[in-house]
Amino acid sequence: MTMSKPEFLNRAGLEVQTLDTWLEQHWLIPDQTSTGTNFSEMDVARAHLIRDLKVDFGVNDEGVEVILHLVDQLHGLRRALAQLNRDLQETSR
Repeated sequence: MTMSKPEFLNRAGLEVQTLDTWLEQHWLIPDQTSTGTNFSEMDVARAHLIRDLKVDFGVNDEGVEVILHLVDQLHGLRRALAQLNRDLQETSR
């Protein structure tokens, strides 16, 4: 499910200025289509993570950058491992 910027702001509980800053920092990278910017549920979850890191845990911008990079690496490794597992299952048949 995709959502518009106003829907995203409502779901994520963010102000426009905060979203603009996070977009500039590439902490959120929504899909860009011919109809405009489309946000996903993953973007909402990532915005909640960023907000929690900054507000609840007091992580500064540099720390958020490092944490998001590590989370992205972890997800990439999980996808690669899942693909390797699928490939191994196919070759063993």
